[in-house]
Amino acid sequence: MPQTKWFERKFDFDSTQNIFPSIVERLKGTPVRLEEKIKSLPPHILTIKLDGSWSIAENIGHLIDLEPLWQTRLEDFINGEKELHPADLQNTKTHNANHNSKPILELLALFRSLRRETVTMLENVEEKIVFRTALHPRLKTPMRLMDSFLFTAEHDDHHLVRITEITKLVQMQKSKRQTN
Repeated sequence: MPQTKWFERKFDFDSTQNIFPSIVERLKGTPVRLEEKIKSLPPHILTIKLDGSWSIAENIGHLIDLEPLWQTRLEDFINGEKELHPADLQNTKTHNANHNSKPILELLALFRSLRRETVTMLENVEEKIVFRTALHPRLKTPMRLMDSFLFTAEHDDHHLVRITEITKLVQMQKSKRQTN
């Protein structure tokens, strides 16, 4: 079943429960889940682009490209900014990075390192900042730091699902060719 496109997703941040520790744990686990997901894939699958969409390597590269934005937004909350830094909605950095030319182990290591920095920053944040709000520039809605990183975790999962979709599609195509 295809997932809803990222820019079509709606988010509800009405929960009053403190789920911040669970969010941090989820973010901490993304590199492990990503590595597990691709460790048994043949290398040629990692750079296949289907229907003009990003390859698996490009999806991983995109996660790398956005990690500095998540860190900057964390600083926005710490500094009491009223509005969060905007994302590049055209994903220029990812489109220009040529992630398909990079060794997959290098991409995975870089993501793991950047995410470790983010998680360390989050683990050291004061509790009062977890509930501080700022306006999300695209959604035009106020969100707490906790909500912002739930959004980040959802973005991670969106790309993990996309990697699963690509893997299945490539395997289906291969199976069709073998039966013809």
